[in-house]
Amino acid sequence: MTIVRDPLWNNIPLDADAMRLVDTAVFQRLRYVRQLGLAFLVYPGATHSRFEHALGTYHLTGRTLALLRERGELARIAADECAVVRAAALLHDVGHYPFSHALEEIGALHHEAVARTLITGGEIATVLASTIGANAAMRAHAIITGESASPLQGLISGSLDLDKIEYLKRDALMCGVPYGEIDVDRLLHSLTIVDDPKSGAPVIGIVEKGLAALESLLFAKYQMYRNVYWHHAVRSATAMYKRLVDDALRSGAIEERELAGFTDEGLLHRLDERAPSALLDGLRHRRLHKRAFECSSTELDAGQGDWIANDRARVIAAEDELARELGVAPGAVLLDYPEKPRMLGLDLPVRMRGGEVKRLGAKGWPAAINLPLLSQELYESTRVMRVFATEGTKVPRGRVMELLG
Repeated sequence: MTIVRDPLWNNIPLDADAMRLVDTAVFQRLRYVRQLGLAFLVYPGATHSRFEHALGTYHLTGRTLALLRERGELARIAADECAVVRAAALLHDVGHYPFSHALEEIGALHHEAVARTLITGGEIATVLASTIGANAAMRAHAIITGESASPLQGLISGSLDLDKIEYLKRDALMCGVPYGEIDVDRLLHSLTIVDDPKSGAPVIGIVEKGLAALESLLFAKYQMYRNVYWHHAVRSATAMYKRLVDDALRSGAIEERELAGFTDEGLLHRLDERAPSALLDGLRHRRLHKRAFECSSTELDAGQGDWIANDRARVIAAEDELARELGVAPGAVLLDYPEKPRMLGLDLPVRMRGGEVKRLGAKGWPAAINLPLLSQELYESTRVMRVFATEGTKVPRGRVMELLG
């Protein structure tokens, strides 16, 4: 057993099988991919990596499985299922691009899809086949993507998965903010296996007495998005990064298939070699675009401006059109309207004190407060549409509203 010292969870034990996965080149790359992308430009401590987060998720998964086993809830689970779930916890982020999720926002293949070839082929697949079984790699990837029929699926991919608990706690600690306060022990002890009231299949759920801890998770996530993940300067840096990579892809300076193999600094170095730009210099020296316009989603009509998050060609055309009108260079004006509809989503079964199982969802039992409705309201208040521009560039509000349609 290898013990890894961790600033959040203290000691993380890794058995020999886990260490074989950790020692692969695919997993080691995560040491050099920052968990929070460009947030370190705002919160200097946010330089922690996907590597640390993956170890933490593995640790929480082991703790949760031990609790379920102590209560006899794993009796009807296949003998090797726990090993597959632990592997999925460790490997769930191996497909991440440099600087976290940003490149998925410009249409790059989702990191979970990228992970498929990394997990089901090569060194990792070989390790999983020799330590768990011939089909372990496919099963682990199915759990990561949420496509598994395993009763333990919800531990890795779901409304209340261990990935979320881990990154909220770690991100708050490393950023030095008090927003990630989650009752982790209560949540882990509240997880249980129940029969889904819709399908009848065994799934991960929560006991009623854990709902207060679930509320703490909801509010922590809201605060972290509002103050860290979607902080205006973080979004400015992200918009600059997206545009400079997008420009490099469209010019042929780099190819999309290369992206998932880079580390953070490796990609910036390649861009510096092949596609130097004012945007790249701005990121290197923290000369970030300033807010020239912003409004909350609550001020916009339903669906207004949503194309900014999902129609990249239209975004580039609109940015360039604005730049021409204002007499500045392409890339000097950037649009940003982040979208993550499941950011605060809650849809999981709850075992009531009397033993009845009800579903906590948009049309289900709402608990003491209507958590699903509240989560939607919090999401809408957190989501902000912004125009970023080089310092001194004035962007007329009327023109922006006209562009939004």
